Amino acid sequence: MRLSLSVRIAEGFGSKEIPILNLEKVVRLASDCDYDAICMRASQIGVQSSEMTIADGCRILTGSGLPVSMLTGDFDVVYNNERGPDCLRDIAPYLQLAQRLNAPLIRVALREDEDIKAAQQAADQAAAVGIRLVHQCHTRSLFETVDGIEQALRRIDRPNFGLIFEPANLETCGQAYGPEVIARLSPWIFNVYLQNQLIRPGGQLTLDTWCRGPVSFDLIQIHDSGGIDFPRVFEGLRRISYTGTVTVHQSACEGQSPRQSAQATAQFLRRLMAGES
Repeated sequence: MRLSLSVRIAEGFGSKEIPILNLEKVVRLASDCDYDAICMRASQIGVQSSEMTIADGCRILTGSGLPVSMLTGDFDVVYNNERGPDCLRDIAPYLQLAQRLNAPLIRVALREDEDIKAAQQAADQAAAVGIRLVHQCHTRSLFETVDGIEQALRRIDRPNFGLIFEPANLETCGQAYGPEVIARLSPWIFNVYLQNQLIRPGGQLTLDTWCRGPVSFDLIQIHDSGGIDFPRVFEGLRRISYTGTVTVHQSACEGQSPRQSAQATAQFLRRLMAGES
C-alpha cells in the first residue's frame, strides 16, 4: 500500500474551494510527513484552472517527485450536487487534465439511474487513454449503501470503473464497513479514502442521506480513538491483498494545523499499514 495526502488537508470542511495553503506548501508538507503521493482536487488544480496554474502545478509536482494518485476535477463532484454527474457527459477535459498530471484515476459522481449509461460511455473514453474512473462511497448518490454500490458497479460493467472505498460515509448511511464488506466489494476497490467521525445526536455537522435522513456527527482526526474502527479496515484490506493507495481525505480539525494533522495521521496509518495495532 502507498499513502497519499489529499489536498483537502488545506480546505475547510464546509468551504472546499479556497485553500489555506497553496500547492507548493501542500506538496512540501506531504513530502516532509512521509506521504507517497498527492490526491488532487479542484481547490488546487481542476478543469476550471488556467493554463498558467496547471503548468505551475505540473512543475511543482515534478520537482517534488510525488505522483498524483487521483484527480477530482471540479467542485460539483466535490459537493456531490445535482451537477456532479455532468462530468460523465463531457469527460474529455478531465481526461486531458489527468494526462497532464499523470493521474491514473478520476473521481466522478452518479446520482440517478440515467447516469449509468453516461458512466459507461465515459469509462469507454477513459479506457482508450489508460485511465480509470472511480466513485466514492457517498451519501445522496447511487453509492450510498453496500447493496446499491454493488448493483451500480455491476450495471456499469466496465473493468476501468471502480470504487473509492470510504468507511465513514458507509457508517453515516448505517452500513457495515469491515472485512466482510471489503471482501464483497474487493473486485472494484481501486482507491481507499479515510476520514474519521463520531456519530451522535446534536453533533456539530449534519449530512443528509437518502437511506436514513439527516445524520449528525463530530469530525475528529483519523488518529483519534472512538470513531471509525481503522484496525478492522486494514484487516479487511490485508485479507484481499490490497496494494493500492490509501488516501488521507480529511481537512485539519480545529486546533490543529494541516502539518500537525498530516504528520500525526501518517504516523498512525503507517503503523496500521505495517500490521501493528
